[in-house]
Amino acid sequence: MDFVAIGLGPFNLGLACLTEPLPGLRGVFLERKPDFDWHSGMFLEGSTLQTPFLSDLVTLADPTSPFSFLNYLKQKGRLYPFYIRESFFPLREEFNDYCRWAAARLSSVRFGRTVTEVVHDERTREYTVRTAEGETFHAPRLVLGTGTPPHLPPACEGLGGDLVHSSGYLPAKERLQRKRSITVVGSGQSAAEIYHDLLQDIDRYGYRLTWATRSPRFFPLEYTKLTLEMTSPEYVDHFHALPPGVRDTLGAAQKNLYKGINSELINAVFDLLYTKSRRGEVPTRLLTNTSLDTARYDAATGTYTLGLRQVEQDRSHSLDTEGLVLATGYRYEVPAFLEPVRHRIRWDGRGRYDVTRDYAIDVTGEGIYVQNAELHTHGFTAPDLGMAAYRNSRIIRRLSGGAEPYPVETSIAFQEFSA
Repeated sequence: MDFVAIGLGPFNLGLACLTEPLPGLRGVFLERKPDFDWHSGMFLEGSTLQTPFLSDLVTLADPTSPFSFLNYLKQKGRLYPFYIRESFFPLREEFNDYCRWAAARLSSVRFGRTVTEVVHDERTREYTVRTAEGETFHAPRLVLGTGTPPHLPPACEGLGGDLVHSSGYLPAKERLQRKRSITVVGSGQSAAEIYHDLLQDIDRYGYRLTWATRSPRFFPLEYTKLTLEMTSPEYVDHFHALPPGVRDTLGAAQKNLYKGINSELINAVFDLLYTKSRRGEVPTRLLTNTSLDTARYDAATGTYTLGLRQVEQDRSHSLDTEGLVLATGYRYEVPAFLEPVRHRIRWDGRGRYDVTRDYAIDVTGEGIYVQNAELHTHGFTAPDLGMAAYRNSRIIRRLSGGAEPYPVETSIAFQEFSA
């Protein structure tokens, strides 16, 4: 076996699809879940990806692949309806079904495998991957695609009650709507989708609805074409070559390039507020420049008391709410199973992976590769579905010993990013 891949989100699933037809490259993909599932708690009806269908699992590396989104539509008898719809953006639920369709056609995928430990044998120069199910896999290379778990603000860790992260919104929606008040905390697309969804039913259920965000305004996702050129090999080259401190500063300033809200959704929120306000005051509040500093839960009343601060005024105030939705994003965590090989991993001065340009993190630069764990070294392209096929093409080139079954682009932008 040439490699073991751990975790099966869209990025490692794309790698599985691209390596499936390569006779000289054998790998196995281990996933603890019983089946493919990607953010199913946010399958709001009509919600779409924020990237076009060309950013599927394979197309930008191999447009002829049988694992393409267009082939999925053809096999499902939905290609013509998708064509007539005239939208490049697949439904989120549709994309998840596409991924499940692709995973079911792969011989290398093993669901229901929970990795518990990874060790390295200096004699054989191989990694041994052990699972809770009693299986053992050996390979000289690993590809980590364990994803980014839901992040809770420090004030809400261990808080108690029935608060919900946005990733679990849909299963909790009915319970939330039985409460007298609901507060959504967050600034991105998920927060906006949940607020809009709850706002539609505010008259029917009669709850008070609040949306609080630390951002100074409801930032739209920047989607102009010259900005999109920053999701390019040249920009990744430029960003990766910058000093770590500069990269951190730049990364913090670029959040609206990948964490913003779809502009159509922002307008839809306003239009819905306008429509409802014609019948009287809408029991809702929109709070910008508002950080969540403290929180406590009263089990007797089922109420959260949130300590909020208006950042620009530096004024604190509190808000009581029965329902609490934290659309506070996701953050990468180093998997515990890597502890036995921690000494073989390169770390930066802040305890993060020191990721090479070709996405490797081990001391040899060719043993352990990461997917979507390199935001601090490669910039906002790390979580971008549109750059996944490019990253996988570079990883496959390394796994193949320098061969290039999928040509790797080096220059696609009109603009210059470096002097």
